[in-house]
Amino acid sequence: MPVPVPRQRAIPAAESGPAQTVPHGVGDPTAAPAPSGEATKDTTVENDSRTAGHHAHSAHLTLLLIEDDPGGSPIVPELLDSSGKPIRIRTARNLTEAGRLLTDDVHCILLDLALPAPGRAGGAADELAVLKHVLELAPRHAVLALTASGDAERGSEAVRVGAQDYLLREELDGPLLSRAIRYAVERKRSDTAERRLAEGKLRAQENRRLERGLLPTPLLDGSTLRFAARYRPGRSRALLGGDFYDAVRTPDGTVHAMIGDVCGHGPDEAALGVELRIAWRALTLAGLCGDELLNTLQQVLEHERADDEIFATLCTVDIAPDGRRAGLCLAGHPSPLVITPGRPARLLPYDNNGPALGLLPGARWPRTQVELGAEWSLMLYTDGLIEGRTGTDGERLGQDGMLEMVRRQLDQGLRGEELLRAAVNEVRELNGGELTDDVAVVLLDREP
Repeated sequence: MPVPVPRQRAIPAAESGPAQTVPHGVGDPTAAPAPSGEATKDTTVENDSRTAGHHAHSAHLTLLLIEDDPGGSPIVPELLDSSGKPIRIRTARNLTEAGRLLTDDVHCILLDLALPAPGRAGGAADELAVLKHVLELAPRHAVLALTASGDAERGSEAVRVGAQDYLLREELDGPLLSRAIRYAVERKRSDTAERRLAEGKLRAQENRRLERGLLPTPLLDGSTLRFAARYRPGRSRALLGGDFYDAVRTPDGTVHAMIGDVCGHGPDEAALGVELRIAWRALTLAGLCGDELLNTLQQVLEHERADDEIFATLCTVDIAPDGRRAGLCLAGHPSPLVITPGRPARLLPYDNNGPALGLLPGARWPRTQVELGAEWSLMLYTDGLIEGRTGTDGERLGQDGMLEMVRRQLDQGLRGEELLRAAVNEVRELNGGELTDDVAVVLLDREP
């Protein structure tokens, strides 16, 4: 955190009025004399009225001059431009002094490259050591390098290292300095915006990679079942959360589907969700199911999670080749919803719901046999679908509210993708805006 500027520096407290140079001690009878060998000053130079960007509405730009001989500086208070707006100048003899003066209202730093780096008496092997120190000290500030006219190559190298521009001491005057400050501030702002844009693109690429891992293309070749899925990230995430799903058909004709949710939100949880989904697919294709499958997945989670508190809920179903019955395993996950002709939508049994993966070593997950019939739809979902609010009283939708909502949408003739889209949208509307948690929904349909 920047250290407040000492009162004896005579820096004006109000930045909105005309800046004035306040002699040391004037108006402050308690001010102590400046330490010897550490001369500082706070003067102003007027700025061009065309100051760009977000600084255009500020009364002052502030420049921090770091130079070991302020008396020999080419910057003098008498240099004015026609705008009437001053650039406030703070001067420090060394980097220790600069650290105290480098407050948040400083926009640009003018650094004498001849200044010795910390801990060096001069003649340092690295000619830009002082610049690198300043760049570390002030990563968000624009930096101008000041060098002698015979050392332009050093100035160019300073720009390559990270300065926004360099100035030659012998050629420096008021208008040139004013333009250079404005340019440096705007270039730094542009560089920062460009860096944030690049970071945003990288996050988007990471999102796409995670999405391909969390939300894959099902392997259902040869199956007569129809598959649909819907995913909507919660509002608090820049990355996908830990919701994941998958569906595969094994050589014997059995269709296996699952949906899961890793607790927490962020890249680590999303990556763990990808690992669990891939592990589930591999183990399922290898012939594992039920308790044996979930026990192996728990071992994967325990080895891959970053924290012992991380757990995952999971729902798996394996639908027999004739499509009329299924096996259900629940690991701390809400039970699927089943839709059959002539009956209201209902939840499958959840009495044998085992614990979430990662909570209890040696846990068991019973497999429940379910009769589905000749025609049905099976909806698997994460808890984001039922934990949204339903009004100003803050009541959660819950499974009962979800059942009522789906039954109403079925009465309206909605099926497949349309049903999932309507369900997710209505849950969001009932919540009064974006949901805080991710929502994933999978729908499997069998028609006679």
